[in-house]
Amino acid sequence: MRRALPALLLMLLNACHRSAVPDAQMPHDAFPNAQRPVAHIVSPRWSTEVLRDKAHEADDVMTAAGVTPGMTVADIGAGEGYYTLHLANRVGKKGRVLAEDILPAYRDLLAERVSRDHLDNVSVKLGTPTDASLPPHSFDRVFMIHMYHEIESPLEFLWRLRPALNDTGLVIVVDEDRPTTDHGTPPALLICEFNQLGYKLIDIKRMPSAGGYIARFDPQGERPAPSAIKACAIG
Repeated sequence: MRRALPALLLMLLNACHRSAVPDAQMPHDAFPNAQRPVAHIVSPRWSTEVLRDKAHEADDVMTAAGVTPGMTVADIGAGEGYYTLHLANRVGKKGRVLAEDILPAYRDLLAERVSRDHLDNVSVKLGTPTDASLPPHSFDRVFMIHMYHEIESPLEFLWRLRPALNDTGLVIVVDEDRPTTDHGTPPALLICEFNQLGYKLIDIKRMPSAGGYIARFDPQGERPAPSAIKACAIG
């Protein structure tokens, strides 16, 4: 028992240290930079909505993600709101959608659309490049559709995102299998970066209707301290 005591004390001290600094006060430079290029934001849309609906993109992605009526979901990098609209219809009146973008112009266009289409179960907010600033323990699904490669500090972003998910919450990523400079994310890179933050891959599969792949991640275990996070030199 005496030999085990120091290890136990060390574990408790480390836990206290991790909780001593609130997320909002954790400095940006505490996180490693991504060891790969970050794509520039070039458009609020990935493709035309007519073509996307013709391919049944949103329905295929939402079904693969397990979205059901009554859920609370977040649409990160929502742009003009293609997924926001479809998610609002899928979760229904008892569900909630939080749509977010980091560019005020896109956020304003999205807010106008939400108002025009009377999407009463949708809220719109402005995020930042490093923090979605979502309310804790609130979301069943968080979607990142064709935008993960545009996140400036992905390891920090994923670290700050974890508390927003509820006990059964998942993160859903849709992207192209190509270099980040070409507005995609190689699956090996995506999985490596998510694993660094304790998100475990459930599955990843081709999603032709969405123009790439869909990956589902489940946050498991303790969120790592920023000092324990390593950049992934892949792709």
